[in-house]
Amino acid sequence: MADDAPPQAQIATSEGSAVLQLSGPVTLAHVDGLRRDIAALPDAQTAARIDVSAVTALDTAGAWLLCTLRPGAGPADEPPQLAGATPAQAALLATVARSLPEPEKPAPRRGVGARLHETLDGAGRASVAAAVFLAELLAMLGLFLARLGTAIVRPREFRLTSLVHHCHEVGLRAVPIVALMAFLIGVVLAFQGSVQLRQFGAEVFVVDLIAVSILRELGILLTAIIVAGRTASAFTAAIGSMKMREEIDAMRTLGLDPAQVLFVPRILALLIVLPILGMVANLSGLIGGAIMSWIELGISPGMFQTRMVDEVHINHALVGLYKAPAFALIIGVVGCHAGMRVKSNAESLGQMTSAAVVTAIFAVIVADALFSVFFARLGI
Repeated sequence: MADDAPPQAQIATSEGSAVLQLSGPVTLAHVDGLRRDIAALPDAQTAARIDVSAVTALDTAGAWLLCTLRPGAGPADEPPQLAGATPAQAALLATVARSLPEPEKPAPRRGVGARLHETLDGAGRASVAAAVFLAELLAMLGLFLARLGTAIVRPREFRLTSLVHHCHEVGLRAVPIVALMAFLIGVVLAFQGSVQLRQFGAEVFVVDLIAVSILRELGILLTAIIVAGRTASAFTAAIGSMKMREEIDAMRTLGLDPAQVLFVPRILALLIVLPILGMVANLSGLIGGAIMSWIELGISPGMFQTRMVDEVHINHALVGLYKAPAFALIIGVVGCHAGMRVKSNAESLGQMTSAAVVTAIFAVIVADALFSVFFARLGI
């Protein structure tokens, strides 16, 4: 069927309408020339149909040309309106037509109503997602409490070695950074307070400023933020990597409860060590504030201690320590929940680790604000 003669294209009239008649081989070797010949014909693009009864050879390149030149073409998945095509040619044309990309449709102009609809839709979806996320966190908290109760009833199921290990990782290893942070915060508070209070001759009240700020708010809050950055990410990475390697599924196969083995020791370790870290932060912050007050204002450590004992009530220290268990639960639950949401790829592990840190810090700050309002209402 091969023919070296070039194909021919002409316009004929049939039943009062123009018809594009093709003859000869419509193949890759003749596509460019045939396309130029058709473009030069008058009324080629307005012809009612294409007559290919005289076409002697047709390949995919020729079929592509016929599909792109067909007049009044419908969607790309419909065969061209042709006349005289053999069954093989018709099948080839239909296959090529289905493979053609659909032309991009211009985006419709959006009015105020459409933009408002999209805004409300996005807000609704975000609200539902937030509600689902909070429900999952509450479910994780309930699961921890249930497994903790099981461990109390059946002590042999409790993982004491794991608890001691996590207390060491979460608590002891965090002491240096927590102590240093609180010491510097005390130094900054003393320096800034002395600058402001010196203008009114009330330098001695810098002791009250330091003690109340650190004992009531900054000590435990900044400790929780540091622990959230260290521990929430560590919990997510550890549990998430185990989930990626299907170790959690293997634990279930062996009859081990992942919540009992993984969640309870980690969250309980936070509940134990976070109040201790809070007390370390309070002590370091007071020491830093006392040293800077001595240097900047001449308030001796003895005078600093006497002023703090006489004027600062013990309730300020208790308020800060009351927050520690709540912060520990928030950090532990968020970290373990994010670890269980990790999928089977490294990208998901990185995303969940970052999300756990951000969520834990945000939740700790929100909880601290709620505690502040609550204790203020109680007059404590």
